[in-house]
Amino acid sequence: MKTICLIGSFDTKGPEYDFLRQQILAKGHQVLTVNTGVLGTTDLFTVDVEADQIAAAGNGSLDALRESKDRGDAMKIICAGAPIVIAQLYEQGKFDGIIGMGGTGGTTVVTSAMRALPVGVPKVCVSTAASGDVAGYVGTKDITMIPSIVDVAGINRVSRIIFARAAGAICGMVEAEIAESDDDRPVITASMFGNTTECVNACMEQLTEKGYEVLVFHATGTGGKTMESLVKEGLVDAMLDITTTEWADTVCGGVFDAGPERLDAAAQMGIPQLIVPGCVDMANFGGMDTVPEKYKDGSRIFYEWNPSVTLMRTNKEENEIMGRTFAEKANAATAPVAFLIPLKGVSILDGDGEMFCDREADQALFDTLKENLNSNIPVVEIDCNINDPEFSNKAVEMMLDLIEKNKS
Repeated sequence: MKTICLIGSFDTKGPEYDFLRQQILAKGHQVLTVNTGVLGTTDLFTVDVEADQIAAAGNGSLDALRESKDRGDAMKIICAGAPIVIAQLYEQGKFDGIIGMGGTGGTTVVTSAMRALPVGVPKVCVSTAASGDVAGYVGTKDITMIPSIVDVAGINRVSRIIFARAAGAICGMVEAEIAESDDDRPVITASMFGNTTECVNACMEQLTEKGYEVLVFHATGTGGKTMESLVKEGLVDAMLDITTTEWADTVCGGVFDAGPERLDAAAQMGIPQLIVPGCVDMANFGGMDTVPEKYKDGSRIFYEWNPSVTLMRTNKEENEIMGRTFAEKANAATAPVAFLIPLKGVSILDGDGEMFCDREADQALFDTLKENLNSNIPVVEIDCNINDPEFSNKAVEMMLDLIEKNKS
C-alpha cells in the first residue's frame, strides 16, 4: 500500500477531488490531502493539511488573503508556500506520489509544488492547459500532464473518464517497482545537438569504457536547464559541456534559451567541467516566419534545418558576448575547469566550406574568451572540426584529467 498526495483547491473543486480520492482508495492506496484553496475547504473528506499552513509557509496569512481578495497576491503566496510544505512532507516520508488538478491557476499552484520534488517521484497533473505549451508548469521535472478535455468543473460523462484514468496513472506509477541497481559508476553529463552528435557519441563510448555513466542532454533550452538542475541536486560528478549553443539563443532571442544561469551549476557544486563552444554558430527559431524582423535585413545567413526549425548564423558581435560570458562563468569555478576549442568549425555547418563557415566570427569568441579568462584556466585549441575523431579523443583526455585533478 502506498500513499498518494492530493493537492489542490478543495474550496472550489471539492467534488472533483472527492471523486479522485475515491478512485485511489478503491485501488488500495492511502491518500494525503493538501488544500491550497484560499476561500475555504471541503466537508466531503478529511483534509490533512489546510491552506493556512500553505500561506504561512509562503510568509503570508490566510485571513489577510481572504480579507484583501487580491487573487494575484494570493497566488504568489500560495505558490511560494506549497513547494515548501510539499517538500517537507515528502522528506518526512508522508507520501509516495502526488496528483493535482485545475485550470491555469490551479495548475500553476500544484505544479509549483511538484517541481520541489526530486526526479523520480510520481507526479501527475490533470489540467485544462495540458494541450498547450506546458514548459512553464513542468520546468525541469518529470511531471506528467494530462489534458482535462473539459474544464475541471463537476463530474460528468467526460471528466469521470479523465479523472479515473488519472487516478489509475498515479496508482500505477507508485506501484511500479524500480529494479535495484548496483551501478555506482560516477556520472558525467554531456550536452548534445544534432550538429555535435558524432562528437558526443564518440566521447560517451570512450567514457563508458573508462567506467563512467554518461547522461546526455539535448541542448534545447529545457535540456540545458534540466542538466544543470541535476548537477545542483548533487547527482553529477563532472560536466562534459560539448554543446553550449543555448547561449547563442540567450543572446539572440532564440527558442532554445536556457536562461542566464546556464554554465553556473558546476561552479556552484564544485565539480570539474570541460567547456566547448559547440554549435554557438547558430541561434534557433521556429519556422522562417517566426524569425524576428530585425534579423531580416539581408546581412544574415539562415538554414532551414526542418520545417519547424530555422537556424541563424551568429555574427562577430554576438560571439564576443558569448566569449565574455563563458569567461565570466568559468572564472567563478571552484573545481578544475578548462576549454577545448575546435579551430575548423564548432558544428557540422561551420565546417570548412559549409554554409555557416565564418572563421572571423568564431575567432571573435575565442579571442574574447582568452582575453577575459583567468590565466590559470587552460584553453586548448585543436586544428580540426568538433566532430572529427581527434577532437572527441582530446575531449575525453581532458575530461579525465580534470576529474583526476579534482581528486587531489
